[in-house]
Amino acid sequence: MAMILGDGLYNFVKILGNTGIGLYGQLKNKDSRTNLPVATDGSNPDGVQALSFDDRRRMQVFMKDQIPTWLAVKGYVSIAAVATIVLPHIFEPLQWYHVVVIYLFGPALAFCNAYGSGLTDWSLASTYGKLATFVIGAWAGQSQGGVVAGLAACGLMMNVVAIASDLMQDFKTGYLTLASPLSMFMSQVIGTAMGCMIAPCVFWIFYSAFPDIGKHGSEYPAPYAIIYRNLAILGVEGFGSLPKHCLSLCYGLFAASILINVARDTVPKKWAKFIPIPMAMAIPFYIGTSYVIDMCVGSLILFIAERRNKEQADGFGPAVACGLIYGEGMWYLPMSILALAKVRPPDWHAVFDEKYKCNNG
Repeated sequence: MAMILGDGLYNFVKILGNTGIGLYGQLKNKDSRTNLPVATDGSNPDGVQALSFDDRRRMQVFMKDQIPTWLAVKGYVSIAAVATIVLPHIFEPLQWYHVVVIYLFGPALAFCNAYGSGLTDWSLASTYGKLATFVIGAWAGQSQGGVVAGLAACGLMMNVVAIASDLMQDFKTGYLTLASPLSMFMSQVIGTAMGCMIAPCVFWIFYSAFPDIGKHGSEYPAPYAIIYRNLAILGVEGFGSLPKHCLSLCYGLFAASILINVARDTVPKKWAKFIPIPMAMAIPFYIGTSYVIDMCVGSLILFIAERRNKEQADGFGPAVACGLIYGEGMWYLPMSILALAKVRPPDWHAVFDEKYKCNNG
């Protein structure tokens, strides 16, 4: 947990710094070429003639259908009002004023996350969620269910912040593919509405098929649930709830995580790739060996492919990864249905073990 927090804090400060530098540069030079050259009077703005026909066409389509500001403001206020009324009834320790505070700070944090994600291709929604866990959990207090309140606040903050960076990525895709930003926005609204109905059904299937889901040692241990629960407990109870010498160990690993990140960013690029990422080092302690071995095998295959033909590996690597992820994800649905029907695969380990015992008398 200490390494995860250290790595997250370092990248949080790093991305905020890049965001501030980028904003300062754009405000200082408003005519920068990083801005879209938009013409409001029907004439060609400066620099458009130098662009290709495809780029001019993309700008024309992208700027044609803009989302009205009043719609964004009213929509956000309406959703905030509904959440303020509904969420305290779902999570009783989470009070209405907790929700109001989250939605008040939400736009600023969402902007920082969206802009930082655009600069670095790294969304820090989980970091903002951890921040909400500590603040709201400590605010609610242990006697008032601060752990539940902190976790609920974390989920709310992550949804508010993550949707901004996701939507900006969709806008970029729409810009490149000549799609209207309004159509991209409406598509995401429709997808979100569908997710509100589909996600609970999928969860019910998993929960019914695997009663031990989320438990340590089960097929689906949900390791991140343990991480966030421990963070919520730490935020509510303070450091006094930790075992002896645990805090000293956390301090050391926290500092080591930051130093490793500093080393990765300061050494030459050819050496930086040999320095491990603290987050990647810490996650295996939670998810167990099964996932780690899978990731190790995949990384080894990609490493060998890059050594043989780097250009081909860079081109086909993401496609192969997407295919494997999609195939495994598609198998979970029929596997859950079979589990609901009480169809269990044979225990080959027991079969071979029994055969071994018979052969050896």
